[in-house]
Order: sequence, then structure tokens, then C-alpha cells
Amino acid sequence: MSDLFDFVRPASFKTRLQSAVQRLAADNIFIGTSSWKYEGWTGQIYDEQRYCYRGKFAKTRFERDCLVEYAETFKTVCVDAAYYQFPSAKYLSGLVEKVPGDFLFTFKVTDDITLKKFTNLPRFGIKAGKPNENFLNADLFLNAFLKPCEPFRSNVGLLMFEFSRFYSTDYQHGRDFVADLDAFLSKLPKEWNYGVEIRNKDWLQPDYFAVLKRHGVVHVFNNWSMMPTVGEQMAMTVSDTSDAFLAARFLLKPGRKYEEAVKEFSPYKAVKEVNAEARSAGAELVRQASEPTRSSSMSYPASPATAAPGRDRQWPSALPLCAEPDRLPPPVPAALDAEAAVGGDDGRIAGGRG
Repeated sequence: MSDLFDFVRPASFKTRLQSAVQRLAADNIFIGTSSWKYEGWTGQIYDEQRYCYRGKFAKTRFERDCLVEYAETFKTVCVDAAYYQFPSAKYLSGLVEKVPGDFLFTFKVTDDITLKKFTNLPRFGIKAGKPNENFLNADLFLNAFLKPCEPFRSNVGLLMFEFSRFYSTDYQHGRDFVADLDAFLSKLPKEWNYGVEIRNKDWLQPDYFAVLKRHGVVHVFNNWSMMPTVGEQMAMTVSDTSDAFLAARFLLKPGRKYEEAVKEFSPYKAVKEVNAEARSAGAELVRQASEPTRSSSMSYPASPATAAPGRDRQWPSALPLCAEPDRLPPPVPAALDAEAAVGGDDGRIAGGRG
């Protein structure tokens, strides 16, 4: 009979993940996702009952409050919303109020700064298809983006400049972009952590990495459809541009389009594909991030079990990794053992998109 009372119920997936993430964060290795409002994570990361109203799941309540529960597991997240419009102090305050004091946000800098030409999307209105007169405008960045962030600096892990793929009509040569980037970075205050993510694989050249190194800006290793893998980028001898931290985002698997990934993995309820190369690269990043003087941050697509970091050098020692970071499926408890979920010794890494 005593055996019945001595039985210890195995820890849940969420409990194991929480433990692993917290253990890594204690070593300045942070993992998170590229967003957090995924209903598919209910039952794994989110408790559906917390968002029910009159017996039904309330989507509005979920989207308003789920960051609180997300932060019970993860210690960082990448905020994509800041890419689409400059963040207000009210918006930022609303985020910070929902997380613990040691939680770190990575913010994608608004595309008014990073687009050289507005694409022909409805959201750009009359600006669609026209050159962006504010491209790499340091004054605009300082006043419209950095100033609202100032009161919340302790919760800002990384400010990331994501540059969509440039075409020959934007820059005839990559070195011309590098010169403009150099001039822009020279005007920024040095006390923030900055990262640059580019989508032109041929521009991953020594002059690009040298500019980032000179300004103390990290190159954000990224998996994307037309980019070399994270592992291949890491193998470039000068790609590690900061002595202080690392950053990586496991987004699309090379060769796969964003729309295809969404169709394949949505609603991100389970691990559907294992990306062995990404797992291996993630494990190596964790190892490097474990060096005494460095911090690390990694972001994944849509699923915790497959997903994500998001701040300066933040990575776990070993996590299970799934298909594509930037639009991956969430974790599958049955597929993970306690150490695999985070911090295991088998070199696995988890990837997904938030």
C-alpha cells in the first residue's frame, strides 16, 4: 500500500520546460518564440480554462492576457508587432506589466527604418511601391523608437534591424548597403544591444561583418528560405561579431517559402518535422553562449517545443528542435523527456515560432 503513496507523478511537459528554461536563463542563455498568441499551444503552454468566459474559449481574453502565462515558462520573446508600427509608451508599458522583472524582450525595429522601398502591400497605402525617404534615418529611430523604450530599458534584451531581401534596384552592390549601414550605426547610442538580420546571402562578406564588429552590433544568425543555414553562417570565420553576446532566429528552413510553412504547420499544435541541422547549430550556439563572458538569445517560430529564443546571446544548452523556426509547430509533450525539453546533454534543441 505504501507504494501507492510513494508514487511520484511524472512532471508535465510545461513543468519540465519551465525548469530547463529557468536553468538556462540563470546562465544568461535565453530562449523564446517570435510571438506568443498561439491558440494551438493550449493544453501545453496555456491553460484553456484561464481564457474561458461563460463556458467558452474567449479569443479576445486570450490575446489580451496570454503573455502573462507565456512568461511563466519563457524568459524572453521577440515582438514582431514593433516592426509594423512604432511602439508607444502605453503599448510597451502594457507588455512590461505582464511579465516578471527579469523578462527580456527583443523588438524588431519598425520597417519605416529598414525598408528602402515600400512593397506593394495594402497596409502601405499611398506609400506602396515608393522609395522610403526615412530608410536608415537615425533621428527618426532615436525619437520614434528608442525614446519610448527608454523607461523600459531593463526589459529590453535586443533591438533588431531586420532587412528584407534587397534587389538590384535598391543596391547595385552589397558594399553600398554596408556603407549606409556603417553611417547609420555610427549615429546610434552605444548603451543598447543591437542586432542586424539580412536576407541577401551574397552580402555575408567580411566587410559587412567588420562593420558590425566595429560598432559592437551582433549579426543575427537566421534560418530563412534563401539564406545559408545557421550552421553555415556560424562557420564563416568572421560572422561572430560581438564578444558580449549571440543572437539567432530559427525561422524558415532553406528552400521553403513562408506561406508553405504556415500551411504545413498551422495551428502549431504538434511537432511535425525535425530539423536536425538546426538542432545541431542550436546546440553549438548554446555551447558558445556558455562561455563566461557571453550572453545568448534565440528565437523560434511558432512552437515552444520547436521554438525559440529572442534576445542578445540567449540560448539553452540543449533543446528539442522542430521543423522551422518562424512558423513551427508547438511542443508535443509525449515526444520529449525531461532533459530533452531543455538543458539535456544530447545536443538537441527545440525550435518553433511564437
